[in-house]
Amino acid sequence: MSKMSVKGKAGLAFSTLALVSSLFLVKAAVDTSGDVYSQMPANQAALGGAVSLTSRTTDELSPSQVVVYKSPTCECCSRWIDHLEDAGFAVTSHDVDDMMAVKTEYGVRVEYQSCHTAVVDGYFIEGHVPADVIARLLRERPDIAGLAVPGMPMGSPGMEGPYAESYDILALDRAGNSEVYESR
Repeated sequence: MSKMSVKGKAGLAFSTLALVSSLFLVKAAVDTSGDVYSQMPANQAALGGAVSLTSRTTDELSPSQVVVYKSPTCECCSRWIDHLEDAGFAVTSHDVDDMMAVKTEYGVRVEYQSCHTAVVDGYFIEGHVPADVIARLLRERPDIAGLAVPGMPMGSPGMEGPYAESYDILALDRAGNSEVYESR
């Protein structure tokens, strides 16, 4: 089941789409229903597995669009999506029963996992990464696979509560190595 947020999003129809990101080049033809048929180059394996975009729509491939995969019962994921929308991001949310399959698809290793996985402009975003840090990522465009906030630290966006704990936002390279991108 998918829920689409149209906040800040324009509906555009494309007959072809070329999306160049820091991770891969996608050449896709779009039929009238919006389904994308793509061919991925061999370097998709740099994310730790085959990234299949065969069922994604053009809206999901837009560089400014954040696509979130979450459990249908996770309330903190919904609050994190609200946080992104409040910061001006356009978000498409998909409720997924098998989150492990999503994490495997995008190459998110177990030690970096959280409750939801998002994709924006060729980067994966794992867990409760603050919107301003995602905006910084998109401005700076480092040569990394994505960002992660492992676990579910109290006080991170979507995990607001009676106290806040310190946490690190990690930058993850394609080999699975990490370094601190920012601390909160």
